[in-house]
Amino acid sequence: MHQKVKSSLSVDLLVIGGGINGTGVARDASGRGLSVVLCEQDDLAQYTSSSSTKLIHGGLRYLEHYDFKLVRHSLKEREVLLRSAPHIIWPMRFILPHHPALRPRWLIRLGLFLYDHLGKRELLPGSKGVDLRKHVSGGVLKPEFTRGFEYSDCWVQDARMVVLNAMDAKERGSVVLTRTRCTGLSRNRDEWEATLASRESSEPIKVHARAVVNAAGPWVEQVAGLDPGSQAAHGVRLVKGSHIIVPSLFEHGYAYIFQNKDDRILFAIPYESDFTLLGTTDVEIESDPAQATVSDEEIDYLCHNANQYFARKLTPDDVVAKYAGVRPLFDDAKKNASKTTRDYVLHMNNEGPPLVSIYGGKLTTFRRLSEEVMDMLAHPLGADSGAWTATGVLPGGDFEAADYAGFEAECKTRYAWCDQFLVTRLARNYGSRIDQILSSARSMNELGQHFGASLYQAEVSYLIENELAMSAEDILVRRTKLGLHGGQSLAQSLGHWFSKEFTREVSTISVA
Repeated sequence: MHQKVKSSLSVDLLVIGGGINGTGVARDASGRGLSVVLCEQDDLAQYTSSSSTKLIHGGLRYLEHYDFKLVRHSLKEREVLLRSAPHIIWPMRFILPHHPALRPRWLIRLGLFLYDHLGKRELLPGSKGVDLRKHVSGGVLKPEFTRGFEYSDCWVQDARMVVLNAMDAKERGSVVLTRTRCTGLSRNRDEWEATLASRESSEPIKVHARAVVNAAGPWVEQVAGLDPGSQAAHGVRLVKGSHIIVPSLFEHGYAYIFQNKDDRILFAIPYESDFTLLGTTDVEIESDPAQATVSDEEIDYLCHNANQYFARKLTPDDVVAKYAGVRPLFDDAKKNASKTTRDYVLHMNNEGPPLVSIYGGKLTTFRRLSEEVMDMLAHPLGADSGAWTATGVLPGGDFEAADYAGFEAECKTRYAWCDQFLVTRLARNYGSRIDQILSSARSMNELGQHFGASLYQAEVSYLIENELAMSAEDILVRRTKLGLHGGQSLAQSLGHWFSKEFTREVSTISVA
């Protein structure tokens, strides 16, 4: 169940922000033996970290911006993360059709050569040229695209990666508080005093911490401003990235990366079996990041650029779902938002108890970022155990040799009584934690109420007990993607169950 906490806590570290960077820092810190409180104003991964293109990748297009350091670090992390969570991260092959009017073939070939060799690559195959007239991926493209390239990157269930980091931190002793906003932050001589306001309690929580990490993403400057004595050391550029989801445009398992005339790229990725994910845009905003939405202009842009490559014409009427996320990019004063670095900048204020603020970053580099943050804090906090996450696995990823195919086959044998599609989905989402959902049942009837799609009460109970889920949206949008498959009837069924069974029973915190 959700953790109960006292109205006053004293800990080594307070982490503000429950996205990928905040949960990664909390996990790393708790694994080094530190006491940690993490607070998040809404649900885990509710904003930027669940609104990505869902890739663990080196960033092929960053090579054109000469951001070789970011690409190298990202490529190295790609395989570290693949080993740490092989149930929610898996290899994907990408097709890059050659557009003669945009970039010469030799330049793309050179870029892919660098991509293959800049980082350590042991698990993923390298790039190669393809004849799109013969390759299965060419059948849905316009006939003028006859040549292209194929290379490797990885797909990730982004929100689940955030949740698994929070789970690991919690299982190692961290207090993880969702629906809890930091409303006050003041620096004393030896410690920080923070005021946390929870939606579940009228009483504030006071946290005394020896150090603070500001991982608030788009709100990093606002959090820094809570302390009258601190000023944000750097600025952020809020850049909205929008995606649309349409019925499957192709039946194979390859993804596409398309070049656009504006020097940007467009991904078209197989998504949730029945759909194709298209993105992303780069639109600089100054409005509230929590209110970011996909504009009609962005939908037109994505459809237009997809139509430059696909033989089938795509229109806004084809869109079945959409989402927008705001990336808090470090402000490097570039005029073009799409050329602003995706690398992160860390700033530590040592005037008294330390405060580390995180600017920028991306999904792929979160573990390295977290490790750097904790290396910065190791001496002031007396954390001598050292870095550990490079070889640590995330919850559910501890099956033999990171062999997902073998693990799934074993699950299907062990749970032969269960619908095999459901076993596959649960294995993909939960890895070895599937046993906590299915092991007490012997038939489908013993999984409890069926809400729709492939969602049963046993899974819902697991998500509430272990993954801090508190609403139908938490489950259908972030911890699973079943909202796409079950529609409004599933949302209503699960929402009614929550309101009937858990509104008074489940809370984020109980102030003692």
